Amino acid sequence: MAVPAQSSRTGSVSSLGNSPTATPGGLNNNHKLWCCHELDFRSGVKIEELNRLIHEFGKQDQREYDDQRALEIHTAKDFIFSMLGMVQKLDQKLPVANEYLLLSGGVREGVVDMDLSELAIYNRGSDYDMAFTLLVPALKLHDRNQPVTLDMRHSALGHSWLSLRLFDEGTINRWRDCCTLTDHLNGTTNYFFSPTLVADWFQEAVGLVLAELQRKPQRGTPRVERVERHNTLLSMVLGVGSSRMLYDIVPVVSFKGWPAVAQSWLMENHFWDGKITEEEVISGFYLLPACTATGCQENEWRLSFARSEVQLKKCISPGLMQAYQACKAIVNKLLAQPTSVSPYYLRSIMLWACDRLPASYLSQEDYAAHFLLGLIDDLQHCLVNKTCPNYFIPQCNMLEHLCDETAMFHARKLALVRSDPAEHLRTIIEQAKAANRLTQEMQRRGGSSGLLSPIADPSSADHQQPDDRLAKKLQQLVTENPGKSISVFINPDDVTRPHFRIDDKFF
Repeated sequence: MAVPAQSSRTGSVSSLGNSPTATPGGLNNNHKLWCCHELDFRSGVKIEELNRLIHEFGKQDQREYDDQRALEIHTAKDFIFSMLGMVQKLDQKLPVANEYLLLSGGVREGVVDMDLSELAIYNRGSDYDMAFTLLVPALKLHDRNQPVTLDMRHSALGHSWLSLRLFDEGTINRWRDCCTLTDHLNGTTNYFFSPTLVADWFQEAVGLVLAELQRKPQRGTPRVERVERHNTLLSMVLGVGSSRMLYDIVPVVSFKGWPAVAQSWLMENHFWDGKITEEEVISGFYLLPACTATGCQENEWRLSFARSEVQLKKCISPGLMQAYQACKAIVNKLLAQPTSVSPYYLRSIMLWACDRLPASYLSQEDYAAHFLLGLIDDLQHCLVNKTCPNYFIPQCNMLEHLCDETAMFHARKLALVRSDPAEHLRTIIEQAKAANRLTQEMQRRGGSSGLLSPIADPSSADHQQPDDRLAKKLQQLVTENPGKSISVFINPDDVTRPHFRIDDKFF
């Protein structure tokens, strides 16, 4: 629904007695005066003050990337890809030439839609400095001639079982131990690719590789400071120099094309129309190892459109993205890293808002406060009504699993935020400052924890000489592509060459 830009501030009130008059010489001054005195109707706080606090949070939450930090990020990435290359060589299960998706932010931040109830709490500053999510295809189904059976008869919307019945014998034999079997009356056997068995195999394989690296340490190897299994997710903290990087590694199934269950979504008008092509948006999707509360955990996968979200992110205005990041931090802090209300739901709410509101409104640079208040209102509305449609599959309600008591409990907490948003913004600003102080303290001590992983060479830690050309190139990429996610293509037999892609550019 198109909302005229002049009526989009209905949630606020001016403290001036009369509305400003648009006279030829004084329009800009009157507009500034109006903005300076505009109030949020619910809390009474000045909109200008909320804008200032949101910008301050963005500044504190922002990561500093100098040449050394860029090189440390590159070193950690190379270690992860080398490790995965060794996993592939263990039993040839993973594709030889694989295509990974590397996303900025961890699973706990809502980068992908996974169950957070069994995840340990990791805090920026005390546990890590930067977080990434890496989707690792166990099966890469990019051949359009390969028949695939997504069996959605046993699952809720947005979920599916994956049958290997139509695959070749080599694939079935390779993955037989990661499948559940179903015998039919006609005597045939159906093999269902099991997310839990795949995750168990993957985590055990990574453990074997890390043990091997521990037996044969190499100069300059990152410190593996923490490795934990959380159901189908593997979390790993690497220390390189003075940086600590959290990698949430998720085994997935990768597809080219677009699933039929989301086909109707393409028929609607969207905010990205004309900004990016449909081909970019529907280039592929994934199956994540996650299921509904009532689903079969051994067989059920969750559809993910993470690759599409990377493209859509390019079309979101900086002001809305700032408000989204601040709102996400407030929700995480208020609900103590919620497990029943994933930060991913807020991402869907933001995308729906982009479709609902005019681009002229969303592109306003000084409207971050309005966007923040709107996101809080929308999330509270979803909780009260226990309805939050998936952006790509609108008929899939992501809050269907919540009981009434839990939904109302979280809605009441959000009402506290809405009544005093400035105070909650100050809280997350102080939290970000504290995380930065911890990071700086770690850097002054010359390492991420002062303890070396057994796989590192104590005599060579932090003595790796940087390649100036590489550091400059990485710094340029970071500067030119702030906040963008990275898609990665690697060959495990050649991990010496960089194979990462930012949007459509390879490096």
